[in-house]
Amino acid sequence: MGATFRDTLISEITMIEIKLDEADRLDWALKQFKRKVQKAGVLKDLRRKRHYEKPSVVRQRKAAAASRRNHLDKQAKGGK
Repeated sequence: MGATFRDTLISEITMIEIKLDEADRLDWALKQFKRKVQKAGVLKDLRRKRHYEKPSVVRQRKAAAASRRNHLDKQAKGGK
């Protein structure tokens, strides 16, 4: 039997840790946690995996992202 969607999600979860001292404030810890979650791309990945994407849609999305990166690189270098 193949792996289920739940098994796939569980195997790809990364643990984010915030180490606190006794004097650290909770709002600081929450801010650090949110920053690490955003930097790791956890929420973005979960939103993307919420629904099945056909392989053709995945290819189109990746091609569009590559096109945007190339366009931004050309602008940064001063080309048109």
